[in-house]
Amino acid sequence: MDGTLLDLHFDNYFWQAHVPRRYAEARGLPPDIAREELMGRYHACAGTLEWYSVDFWETELELDIMALKEEVAHLIAVHPTVTDFLAAVRASGKRLVLATNAHHKSLTLKLARTSLEPHFDAIVSSHALGVAKEARGFWEKLAALEGFDPQRTLLVDDSLPALDAACDFGIRHLVAVRRPDTHQPDKDTGPYPAIDSFTELLPG
Repeated sequence: MDGTLLDLHFDNYFWQAHVPRRYAEARGLPPDIAREELMGRYHACAGTLEWYSVDFWETELELDIMALKEEVAHLIAVHPTVTDFLAAVRASGKRLVLATNAHHKSLTLKLARTSLEPHFDAIVSSHALGVAKEARGFWEKLAALEGFDPQRTLLVDDSLPALDAACDFGIRHLVAVRRPDTHQPDKDTGPYPAIDSFTELLPG
């Protein structure tokens, strides 16, 4: 979801600027010291369920993470042409599943802000499955839940570790997002074909 359907600018700004600022204020720390401390703590949790957990960070940082998200929720934005693509997939009769690492609290906020939920047949969070998308086990559990054929499945994602795990599991059609954060340069998508717009995936 984040960086694929939604502009990753919200999450990057939130964790790299907004939380450090509020953390510095709460602790009486210089902003640069607070940010350096948090970057180290983030790095230690990258790719794990804890990194994506609102509850984990509320406990770790003693901050009301969801209240802080609400403060900058106006930055939540859907990438251009996403809704056109989702509508076309639904109209074609294909099953459409949102597989996300987003914690249910963040997911609720973003779905309320974007009105994307009606486009999906199912929404599955890694927190419900107990393993992050960066692990093969996530895709194994999702396949058991959804019963999809990996050889006939398309996954679009902005995370190379998630795409690697899906590839390892056997999902055949893998596509990366070239610019997850519209305020940042294009990213290296490694061996995966990449899109600038979801219209590139539509016939014609």
